[in-house]
Amino acid sequence: MSPPGRVGRKSTTREPIIQEPEPFEPEDPRDAAREQDEAEAIRRTAGVAESARANRGWWDRNADDYQREHGTFLGDGRFVWCPEGLDEVEAELLGPPEELKGKDVLEVGAGAAQCSRWLAAQGARPVALDLSHRQLQHALRIGGGFPLVCADAGALPFADGSFDLACSAYGALPFVADPRLVLREVRRVLRPGGRFVFSVTHPVRWAFPDEPGPEGLSVSGSYFDRTPYVEQDEEGRAVYVEHHRTLGDRVRDVVSSGFRLVDLVEPEWPVWNTSEWGGWSPLRGGLIPGTAIFVCVRD
Repeated sequence: MSPPGRVGRKSTTREPIIQEPEPFEPEDPRDAAREQDEAEAIRRTAGVAESARANRGWWDRNADDYQREHGTFLGDGRFVWCPEGLDEVEAELLGPPEELKGKDVLEVGAGAAQCSRWLAAQGARPVALDLSHRQLQHALRIGGGFPLVCADAGALPFADGSFDLACSAYGALPFVADPRLVLREVRRVLRPGGRFVFSVTHPVRWAFPDEPGPEGLSVSGSYFDRTPYVEQDEEGRAVYVEHHRTLGDRVRDVVSSGFRLVDLVEPEWPVWNTSEWGGWSPLRGGLIPGTAIFVCVRD
């Protein structure tokens, strides 16, 4: 999941420019833990370049911990949209699985490319893109035989009309200062009639503490405060940035970027899911939405 590794904005060929990750080697998990302990969490502005630089570094440093902690839940070849556990097998937000065969699909903010692996198993032709080199090393470690591209989602290195479908499960969009840059790039590389489905943290969660227990059920801030959440080092440099958009903002971003919004899915917390994932939990999931999934079409 992820965001500047520009790889050439407009290629004239269908083939992406691939940065092959080096062979995977485990890193010392204490390095990421030390950085997290030293980071100061504040609310302040953060622009496009600062957000991309901070989040690329954060995901590179924390990819190992992320895959260790969530790899079992995500699986190596499942397509899970969100912490609630909504699976594309049942949701069919990209369409019936049998209709995916032969489709060119771009996964934005792919992480270890679990969703792309599932798409490939359905006969699709996925390309997994992520800003984090380390996340793509995990994708290489698991394998799959499809292209891995290290690039900024706001400057996609593909020709116009390269893909039939695009998807993003918590990838890129929560972390970019201007999501319209990503949306417009995705629209550009989609063919007419192409569908883009993306999931993000539900905007209402911004007003609540990021806690899974009862302490996370009381409003602690304004839903309308769009000031980014920033973790910064002792010199004031951002090391992690997350941006807030209200639900109305998200809809306007989609429409102003040239998409038609055809569905907005707010997954309910299922009874079988007993996991806690940051501020997500059965307690909170039964009371407030955690995820919003936008289904968009390029006419």
